[in-house]
Amino acid sequence: LQYGIVLDAGSSHTAMFVYKWPADKENDTGVVSEHGMCDVEGPGISSYSLNPLAAGTSLEHCLNQALRDVPKEKHVGTPLYLGATAGMRLLNIADPQASDAVLGAVAATLKMYPFDFRGAKILSGEEEGVFGWVTANYLLENFIKRGWLGEWMQPQKKTLGAMDFGGASTQITFETRDTIENPRNEVMLKLYGQAYKVYTHSFLCYGRDQVLKRLLSKLLQAESYQETVSHPCWPMGYNKSLLLSSIYDSPCTEKERPTLALNTTVSLVGTGNGNLCTLHVSKLFDFTSCSFSHCSFDGVFQPKVSGNFIAFSAFFYTVDFIQTVMGRPVHLPSDLKDAAETICATSWSELLRKAPKLEKRLPDYCAVSTFVYLLTTKGYSFNNHSFPNIAFQKKAGETSIGWALGYMLNLTNMIPAEKPSSHKSMLYNYWVILILLFVVTTLTSLVTAICLLRHSKSSII
Repeated sequence: LQYGIVLDAGSSHTAMFVYKWPADKENDTGVVSEHGMCDVEGPGISSYSLNPLAAGTSLEHCLNQALRDVPKEKHVGTPLYLGATAGMRLLNIADPQASDAVLGAVAATLKMYPFDFRGAKILSGEEEGVFGWVTANYLLENFIKRGWLGEWMQPQKKTLGAMDFGGASTQITFETRDTIENPRNEVMLKLYGQAYKVYTHSFLCYGRDQVLKRLLSKLLQAESYQETVSHPCWPMGYNKSLLLSSIYDSPCTEKERPTLALNTTVSLVGTGNGNLCTLHVSKLFDFTSCSFSHCSFDGVFQPKVSGNFIAFSAFFYTVDFIQTVMGRPVHLPSDLKDAAETICATSWSELLRKAPKLEKRLPDYCAVSTFVYLLTTKGYSFNNHSFPNIAFQKKAGETSIGWALGYMLNLTNMIPAEKPSSHKSMLYNYWVILILLFVVTTLTSLVTAICLLRHSKSSII
């Protein structure tokens, strides 16, 4: 086997993925799978802007696991990549020098390991979206698959759209035949000899953590930064005091920063009002301005959604909470809306009773469920007909869905632009035919022997 390692340095945490594939692999086999996975303890690397060295140190536990996951004799030839996403994109906007220092410290740590380190970089939102789309369709064999005789086939099925919802951004990517009116949203791909016209857009500041910060800012604004502010998206019985600095420490909220000192404390009191929560969350979107024939929100062009979609990351975790903890099905937009309202109306003590292990994230499921409902319906325009085509999934088989695998496949040139050669498949076919001939011959011989045996017995009688 051969191996590859990708560190997904997200805004809220870092995850390491170890992939494997057959060592005799040509550039055209669809058999890469997840070999191991490790969640780095602590926050994302962007949070180490004041102590860059600690960003590198934080990765050591998982890198040490990679030393064990990958056989020692394979270490030197195993490519190692780190890709940072929206958290580092935000840090790069706020403080480019701090961003460079964090990436430098991370790279220095990665170079200390015996793997083939091939760089640490910040992905653009479009790259993140497209690599997530490639991962999902690669794993589900929508680009190419091997027939039972070993021949390569292009499946007669359409690709899936991909929707990612991280800590600081959200992405939507799907193949379309419509005209893509904004060239920045169009990506042309050629994979296995097939051309794909793909629409993609990444919304910075629309990831889960940044949405919650922006929502807090809107609520404080609405109540003129009083000492005590009601929070309609938090459950009744949940109260918390926050420093203004924890809300306005991001480029996503800095435009709304008040003149008050950032070390000022405000007390927020949960009121569990679903209708009022929806009203405030909807203010995070701009559904009015559009200079194209059709927009999602914030003036961003989007063609009509079509085909099946897979929604992962926080999309999956939100819907999974609704289905498993709240016991609610999610088939239609109304199911999602009703579930969000139910969560909002559930008291803090009842939520804790239902899911004590999720205490840290529990207060925010009302807001996040409401946001996912508004994003998918009012934002992306999924309706009763198209919404059931979304599968909320974390994995395809045993492999996590996200941008990391698509990123590695791209950088290692494992998905060729041209159609795969049939050389290996022909050899494989010959073997299959020979085995079939052997089986048929053996069975024929056995049947003949049994018939002769029976005939000889009847002759004796």
